[in-house]
Amino acid sequence: MLIRRELPSDADAIRAVHLKAFAKPATDDAPAQEGTLEANLVDDLRADGDLVEECCLVAEVDGVVAGHVAISRAFLDDEPALVALGPLGVLPEVQRSGIGSALVHAALAAADALGEPAMVLLGHPTYYPRFGFGPAVDHGVTPPQDWGPQYFMLRPLHAWGEGRPGAFRYAPAFEGLDG
Repeated sequence: MLIRRELPSDADAIRAVHLKAFAKPATDDAPAQEGTLEANLVDDLRADGDLVEECCLVAEVDGVVAGHVAISRAFLDDEPALVALGPLGVLPEVQRSGIGSALVHAALAAADALGEPAMVLLGHPTYYPRFGFGPAVDHGVTPPQDWGPQYFMLRPLHAWGEGRPGAFRYAPAFEGLDG
């Protein structure tokens, strides 16, 4: 596996990763659906110029893009102040093989090397604490919606220092998403 910065030529492969990674299987009530919400979100963040390009990474397995993590600019009290992780997608056939973990570790390292103070995410409360994420409210960072402190998490980086409390806001592409 190789973790590297995404390239403009990776856009179609990255979209395919998110379409497959976030697909929903068919049920009695609904047909199978691709993960278009997440794929469109990455495309919109890219088009708006809100991705932190140095931190957006792909995982290649045997020369094929098998995973992707998007890192976008985020705001505290309407000032650019930190970065947000997500979406993080891995092709279903290689999930649970360490690709997602490798992407998170590499994205944290890249953000830290850039001097970013912290990374936030809305994610699974049993997956992300292993990377040092904890409730953002414990650092004085409040979410724009009542997502619950166990889901809205922050990982301080070296530049965090004493931190900076404030009201969090994602990049504009997130605003059209449901809850």
